[in-house]
Amino acid sequence: MSRFAQHLVGHRGFQGFIIGVILLAGVLAGVETDPALVTALHPWLRWLNHAVLAVFTLEILLKLAACGRDPWRYFADGWNVFDFLIVALCFVPAAGPFAAVLRLSRVLRLLRLVSALPKLQLLVGALLKSLSAMGYVSLLLALMFYIYAVAGVHLFGRADPGDFGSLPAALFTLFRVVTLDNWGDAFERVSTAAPGLVVTLYFVTFIVLGTMIILNLFIGIVMNGMAEMHKELEQQTSAAAATDQPESLTTDLEAMERQLALLQGQVRAIRARSGEPRSTGQIGRRPPS
Repeated sequence: MSRFAQHLVGHRGFQGFIIGVILLAGVLAGVETDPALVTALHPWLRWLNHAVLAVFTLEILLKLAACGRDPWRYFADGWNVFDFLIVALCFVPAAGPFAAVLRLSRVLRLLRLVSALPKLQLLVGALLKSLSAMGYVSLLLALMFYIYAVAGVHLFGRADPGDFGSLPAALFTLFRVVTLDNWGDAFERVSTAAPGLVVTLYFVTFIVLGTMIILNLFIGIVMNGMAEMHKELEQQTSAAAATDQPESLTTDLEAMERQLALLQGQVRAIRARSGEPRSTGQIGRRPPS
């Protein structure tokens, strides 16, 4: 049973079927946002949701069966724990205060696509690995935002109270500027009542530092995390190959021994039919004359 479950879970067709069911769950979550469609297709939606939940539950049971006598090994993988929690949320009763939880769990089922696609797992793993480095870059970005916001309040607060009249307003304006979303409007409003050189230096330096340098650091950190994830994946693959190599050598030796024993039996049978004495030594040894 364990070998059958391992073969079935690892089969490409089964994995493709699971991905299709996950996409179906995402479509169902989108359809349920339309009250008219929910009213018209309520029986079908209910049946399909039960079918999707049954498939996900069966997948978990098959993966547990594939672990053989050590079912706890299923929970050694963080993605399996993630899938298990999402499926467990789907069993929350739909009545009362748990109705919102059930609807949320139906949306979260689409996140299982991450655990079903190794490439997405690699990307998410790179993001998680980069969180520590991103924290320092975010701290540097927040410090730059604060300095420029305070400077903007003192420099342009009277000229443009809507954008720089207070510290929260200045922070929001700088966030809009760093995303390059209509930052020219704020620039024009400020430039009408402030020296043009000061306004130009303020906005140009902030955009260069915030958009072209600091935000690009995030991309570099993520790329570095992906490179580390690729190295770890290669190391895991090499370790798995090294672990499987002794087993394959043992299997080859056993097969050679079986073939040698079969060949010896055939030689003895030929000698017995020809009247030669049977020898217990090597296969090619000639009988004494």
